[in-house]
Formats: sequence, structure tokens, C-alpha cells
Amino acid sequence: MAKENAASSFDGPTRRAVLGALGVAGLSDLPKAEGAPAPDDFQERNVLIGDPNPTADAGTLYSEIVKYANRGTYPLSFLKDTHRDVDAYRKEARAKIFSLLCYNPGEVVLAPTVLKRWEYPDYIQEKVLFSTTPWFQTTAYILIPTNRTSPHPAIVDLHSHGGMFVYGKEKVMPMPDGEHPSVTQYRLENYQGRSTSLALCKRGYVVISIDAFYFGERRSMLAEDVAKLGSDRSKYTAKDVAYLNEHAGDGEGVLARSLLWAGTTWQGVVHWDDIRTVDYLVSRPEVDPKRIGCVGISLGGYRADFLAALEDRIQCAVSVGWMASLRPLIENHVITHSFMHFLPGLTRFMDLPDIAGCVAPKPFMVQECSRDELYPLDAMKTAVEHIKAIYHKAGAPSRFQSGFYDQPHTFSIAMQEEAFDWLDKWLQP
Repeated sequence: MAKENAASSFDGPTRRAVLGALGVAGLSDLPKAEGAPAPDDFQERNVLIGDPNPTADAGTLYSEIVKYANRGTYPLSFLKDTHRDVDAYRKEARAKIFSLLCYNPGEVVLAPTVLKRWEYPDYIQEKVLFSTTPWFQTTAYILIPTNRTSPHPAIVDLHSHGGMFVYGKEKVMPMPDGEHPSVTQYRLENYQGRSTSLALCKRGYVVISIDAFYFGERRSMLAEDVAKLGSDRSKYTAKDVAYLNEHAGDGEGVLARSLLWAGTTWQGVVHWDDIRTVDYLVSRPEVDPKRIGCVGISLGGYRADFLAALEDRIQCAVSVGWMASLRPLIENHVITHSFMHFLPGLTRFMDLPDIAGCVAPKPFMVQECSRDELYPLDAMKTAVEHIKAIYHKAGAPSRFQSGFYDQPHTFSIAMQEEAFDWLDKWLQP
């Protein structure tokens, strides 16, 4: 407060007077228009150029931002007349997406290691470690059904965000050494209490889930947090988990900006790791490499969009709760989304539903929640119609399916059953 008071009591020359004395932009010679505000008042009013919109996330600058956004025509949309062949389009659009990700470390020797193994009557669970780049390794859980004949179809189960950073793959996978109460509660709120991975395994799939970068065993912890709580998650209370999640949420911007200064993007790391997970799957003798799919909600849905678009070996995908036309989100749905969802430069070339142009004609399902407060309903509906048009142009209208559910943002049992039936239709023998 002392500094603020000192500043407010300053009675020296105004900024305008100083600039005028220096001859900047000829300010000292500008005539004062009749009825115009006083010079000092003009400086304050100039901040409010544009239509005041206090309800927009960007406030009074929203009108300026949306003017720029509305200039975009999405030249890399498959629906443009310039794009006729879906294979040629996929090659061009995929190359652009990879260039925007700014991350291509090349293929790497996986060097997998089985860290733990648990055997149950109808499935085996393993915790494995493998390399995704020369400098990164990731841990994964993999479930292998034992009551069916190999090779099996396989699913990459992509975990969500939901503000839960302390745990990643455990959101969808069983926790053989004991489920933390925070995971139980999270799963109840986001998956209606179900392990989606285990449900898929019981349908005959080999299922894998990794920790996305910045989640679970790949989370970031400040030195003060390590000193206070240690790194053993089994010893955390629910209050500890909430505390660490809050700190990690505050650190998302630091992570994203740090990676940009490092010359890459958070999205690049995450999507690349998801692709390398497919590498690991096809290395397993239990897996049929021609029958691999992916599924996820929220951040997991976003990851499913890109994994299916960027990886030919994904033969079927289900995206839940992350499909909307992006331009309408600028007004009131910016601050509700993770930094992970903002790929720099994407909307200069395509909208999010245009990603489906790289998926077509492979089977693709999009599930939306009509009471999802993360997106305007119209933006979700527009995106679904956009993808329908893409699949129609690609000559595969029956390979796209969508559904809206009268519920908030969640992957309910009913949604799961419909999604898993869709995967069965295309991946099961």
C-alpha cells in the first residue's frame, strides 16, 4: 500500500507532457478538439477501445480479438473445394499439425522393462517402463485378458485432466496395490465409478494407459512440496492430494511457457508419447497390430482426436467430451481449459473438427454432454455437423457416429457401453 500511495500522490509532469517535450509523435502540437476529454483523461479512456464486454474472458479486448479470429477461413479444412482426395489431404494436414507441434525426436529403441506383474483369474496386469524419446521414459499399466485366444485387439485408454495431476493412468486403470481415496472419488465423478480399462479388458482387449506428461509419475513438484510431503503418493492424504493438484494447476502456465522457450510444445510431447505407446503395443505378442483403437474423455478425448489423426495404426477412435468448434469458445470458455488445449497456430489452418479429416474414413465416434459447461452447446453441435460433412465427402458416412447426452461433463456407464459397442463393431473379430 505504501508504494501505491506514493505513486498516487506524485505531482510531477504527466506522461503526455514528457512525451510532448521529447517531440514524440508531435504530441505537444496536437490541437484539442472541441468537447474532447482532457489529456490525462484521454489516456485512461484509451484503454477501453472496443465494445466493453465485462462478461468475456478477455474483457474489453474481446471485440478486437474476435475481429481477428473472424478473418480466418481454415484453408486446411477438408471441406474446402481445393481438397478432393482424402489420402492427399491427410498427408498435407498431418504434416502441418506435426510442424505446429514442434516436436519430432524420431523413433527410439523402446527398451521396455516389466516393473511389476499381478495375475488374476481372467486377466494379467503389468506395470511397464519404456522409452518414448532418447531422454524420456514413461510408465504404463497394461491389462491382458487370459480367458480368450491371442492375439487380441488393443485399446489405448487415454486418461482425462479434471484438475487431478497427482494421478494419471490410475484414473482409468485398476490400482493393484490399493486404490487411493482421491482416485476413487475422481473416478466416481468422472467415470461413474468404473475402471474403463478393466471394463474393456473384460471385453477381450489388451488395454494400455500411460501417464501424460505432467501427470502421475511424470508430475512436477516444487522443492517445497517435496520437503513438506515427500514423493510417495501412498502416504498422501486426500488433503495432500488436493494441495498438490492446486500447485500443479498453477504451474501449467510455467510448464507450457518453459517448453515454448525450449523450442517445443506441451502438446507435442503428449501426442508423441501417445504415438510411441502404439509402438509398444504392437511389440507385444498378445496384440493384433491391425486391430488397435483409442478412447478418452476430456483431455483424453482431445488426445484421442490427435492420436487417431496422426497415427495410421489406430483403426477406430472414440472422443468423449472434447469436440467443439473453437472460435465460439474465445468469448467465455478460454479460462476453463488447460494450456494443453491451445496449440499455437492451429486455427490459422483448421478448426478442431477438421482434425477428423485426418481420421476419415476410419471409424470415429464423438460423444458430447449437452449440459457440459466447458463448451457452448452450439459449438459442440456445429462441430458434429462439420464432421458429418467430412465423412460424407470422404465417402464413409456410416463410419462416423455421434451422440448427445443430457448430463454434465462425464463419461457415464451408458456412454461407455455405447462407446465400447462401437469399438467392438470395428475391432472385434
